[in-house]
Amino acid sequence: MWNRRDFLKSFGLGGLFLGTGLVAKSAMASENKMHKICLLHTNDLHSRIEPFPKEDPQYGGLGGFARIHAMVETIRKEEEEVLLLDAGDVFQGTPYFNFFKGEAEFKLMSKMKYDAGNIGNHEFDNGINGISSKLKYLNFPLLNANYDFSRTDLDGKIPAYKIFQKGKLKIGVFGVGVDLTGLVEPKNRETIVYRDPIKVADKMVALLQDQHNCDLIICLSHLGYKSNIGEMCDIEFAKQTSGIDVIIGGHSHTLMETPDRLLNRDGEEVVINQVGWAGIALGRIDIYVDRQKKSKIASSKLLSVNDQNA
Repeated sequence: MWNRRDFLKSFGLGGLFLGTGLVAKSAMASENKMHKICLLHTNDLHSRIEPFPKEDPQYGGLGGFARIHAMVETIRKEEEEVLLLDAGDVFQGTPYFNFFKGEAEFKLMSKMKYDAGNIGNHEFDNGINGISSKLKYLNFPLLNANYDFSRTDLDGKIPAYKIFQKGKLKIGVFGVGVDLTGLVEPKNRETIVYRDPIKVADKMVALLQDQHNCDLIICLSHLGYKSNIGEMCDIEFAKQTSGIDVIIGGHSHTLMETPDRLLNRDGEEVVINQVGWAGIALGRIDIYVDRQKKSKIASSKLLSVNDQNA
């Protein structure tokens, strides 16, 4: 259960943490023997391997895989336990995808040592084979629990979840994706069957929490933050599920200055975060877990991906 009062949220594109917040949390973590995990995350990278041109009117000079890598490596040197996650739509958006068909993106993300990713709708832009033929360039799993791939070439190649042991913390991560109908051409999605993400999440939580005794459960979501037409989205997903601690979102390109906190169907808090698109920002959520009391607190930071922070 999250400690609402102690959930610290801060925002600053300069990349500097609020020292008082983190010092207080570090001291408390030591005193109470709490265990810390640093979650770093991206979403909707859309093949933006290089930064936006400086003359771009909205995102001038932002982004770039090399900058993200440099920022992540700096944090890895500072923190004992780090997870780097992506919420999908790595493909499509620049000539890199048009020419390399996803090979460049997957090779670079592997070099950046992502721990896990999700499948977005744009991963299907070159069809099922467009994904399966490129998986050989990945050294981390793409996760999805609510697509039935059993009658496609992706059968057995996309795990539903992965469990990470980080220090004394056992962390379960699973993925859910948006309904592909209307977003992906029938010939590109073939016979994939979309499953209700709520029902699937309940099964994942039961598996990760009850069978594997995970201390923290994270969902990589490509549902979108919110919907105006009644479709499933992160907000409704959080409200209608239980047992999920953090939802790392994608699809809607929502740049959240601070994570959202909503109550799930059991009245417990769920943290939702998303960091825009094209790698313009890197999300960071530091989570402290008291395994004996089964309580969690967190602080967050939105880090601008620019030449000053890299």
